Parts: sequence; C-alpha cells; structure tokens
Amino acid sequence: MVRILPVGRLSYGMQLPVQAQSTLFAEEWEADAGPGDLVEIARAADRYGFAYVACCEHVAVPRRLAGAMGTVWYDPVATLAHLAAVTERVRLLSHVAVVGLKHPLVSAKQYATLDRLSGGRLILGVGAGHVQEEFAALGVDFARRGAVLDETVDALKAALGPEEFAEFAGERFAFSGLGQAPRPVQVPRPPVWVGGSSPAAVRRAAERGDGWLPQGDRREQLPAKIARLRKLRAAAGIAEPAEIGTIAEPLYVGEASWAVGRRTLSGPPERIAASLREYREMGVDQIQVRFRSRDRAELLDQMAAFGEQVAAHLEE
Repeated sequence: MVRILPVGRLSYGMQLPVQAQSTLFAEEWEADAGPGDLVEIARAADRYGFAYVACCEHVAVPRRLAGAMGTVWYDPVATLAHLAAVTERVRLLSHVAVVGLKHPLVSAKQYATLDRLSGGRLILGVGAGHVQEEFAALGVDFARRGAVLDETVDALKAALGPEEFAEFAGERFAFSGLGQAPRPVQVPRPPVWVGGSSPAAVRRAAERGDGWLPQGDRREQLPAKIARLRKLRAAAGIAEPAEIGTIAEPLYVGEASWAVGRRTLSGPPERIAASLREYREMGVDQIQVRFRSRDRAELLDQMAAFGEQVAAHLEE
C-alpha cells in the first residue's frame, strides 16, 4: 500500500472549478471561465497549502442528463498535465477517472506520463461510473462495470509498478513482455484512491485502494462506513490503513454579504476549523473543500483565507 498524507494531520484539497460544470455544484461565473482561470486557481492551491487539486471525468454526457450534468467535462489527464507545468508542490488527483472505460495499458501510459511530467505528484482516483450511455458508446458492459473496475485497478497497479515489463493475467486483460516508459516517479507506484460510497465501492476501497474518496456522504453517515471499511480491510489481511477522505460542506470564510446557502459552513476561521476538526475525530485524513464564490477573485480570496486563517486551527 502507498501512503502520501502526513500522519495525524487533517489535510485539505479541492476539486477544481471550471473543468466540470454540473448545475449541481458549479457557480454561475464558471460558464465564462477558461484555462487562465484554472491556472490561477491551481497556483493559489500550490501557494496556500492545499494537498491536491482534482479533475473529474466523463467522456460524453447523454442528452437526457445534460440539463443536470452539463456537457463541460475537461479531460483529467490533459488538464492536470497542463496544471503540472505551472505548479510545484500541489498533488494532481483524478477524482474520479472512470478507468473501466479504457484498456488499463492505455490508462497506465497516460497516468505514468503525468506522474513523470509532474515530478511524482499524481494521485490516481478511480470510480465505477454511472452513465449507461457512455459505456454503451464505448462498447463496455455497464452491468459488469464493478467487476471490470476491480480487474482494471489490479492491472493498473501492476502496470504502474516499478517493472518496465509488467505482467498481469486476469479474466478480461492480460499483458506480458510489453515495456512501458516513461515510468512513474513515485515508487513503488502512484497511490490509487477509490471513489464511491456504495457497499461495492467501500469494499473495493478496502481491498484494493490506498485511499477512499466517499461521494456525497453526510457527516452522520461516515463513522459507520469508515468502521466497515476498516473491518473489510482487516479481513483482507491489509495492515496499512487506507487514507480516508470526505467532501466537506460548502465553505465561506467570514460573514458573506450574499446568500451562500443554508448548508454552507461560514463564519470566523476558528468556528469553521472547529467544525472541520470533527472529521478528523471520525478518522478522516483529508477533506475536499469547495468555496462559494461569485467570481474568480472571490474564490482566490476564499482560498487565501482558508490557507492562512483556517488551516492553522485544524490541528487544535
């Protein structure tokens, strides 16, 4: 297993705006934003101590879901590679890559290259996917996507390992004697974090993941799921604990002069930090934060306020 987060600390990262524009979470200003905005936001994350910036994946969105999901979904490898060139420290997370849509050797080539170009900053976040038409268009069995993902994760871990000529033999994929370079910088391989909150996703994270990325769980749901993950991991004979994450409530540091939403956690830095520390007490290692904002400038101000004022109180 591969661990990358500081032990005993609550780390924080963020899903990038602009690159995914679902009406469920995108702010209005993102519709007119573009690459320049992404660069400035990634640089701010680098500057203010964020553990990672994340980019999610959909290859294509069917018309029936476009109203809620939108059709703007940047490719994670291309986007994170672009941002790798303008940052120095912040890690680059695919949250999540639907890796079952591709042959694992193709994904391994892309993500190994990203790890090499970034100097070893990749976190490979993977998930099963949920858009049936996307699978049908690419010739992948949607009903079997969980089993496909299980084998794909195993194959990716082999292909991203230290051996140039990796070997793997499964039911769907097999490769031997095929060299891949460049190799990842990280040894023995980049970490693999598994996304999802279904029973199958929790089991997959426990048995195959270096970390777990829950999707949409409320605070009161997390302790039971964390306990289940730990129990499954112990049953699988894995001694190293998984790095556990969660998506925190929307945040606004300070008192907003506009309606930020009733679920948004806002107020003084100390109050926000005290609330977020509850996640650490549950066993969470990293929180994914999202800030309410009306434009890029306000988002950058929020990131600065969090990094300079809130983060200092996370370990109290």
